[in-house]
Amino acid sequence: MRIAIPTANGKLAMHFGHCEKFTIVDTENETIIKKEELVPPPHEPGVLPKWLKEQNVEAIIAGGMGQRAQELFNNAEIKVTVGAPAEDIDDLIVKYLNNTLESGANCCDH
Repeated sequence: MRIAIPTANGKLAMHFGHCEKFTIVDTENETIIKKEELVPPPHEPGVLPKWLKEQNVEAIIAGGMGQRAQELFNNAEIKVTVGAPAEDIDDLIVKYLNNTLESGANCCDH
């Protein structure tokens, strides 16, 4: 599975659409096998769903994301988890894979 996390300083960046980079994590058998950091294209409506689909991302862990973006990812068949805490990337991935990632409120209001 390929999972994308918007990141800043090695932790989840709370505002999805305006992050500096994405950490793309490849997992296999509930284990992290590869991580890479990618700089996203400039933020414009509809650009990130298309770009992340081109990166073969299957799931996203985010702190906050607007409703329209969630719909676009759903249409692209990319699973979205919002309300995740600003924690270390590896910790988030392990919790996600073990179904123990607790999501809180979506910190994005648009």
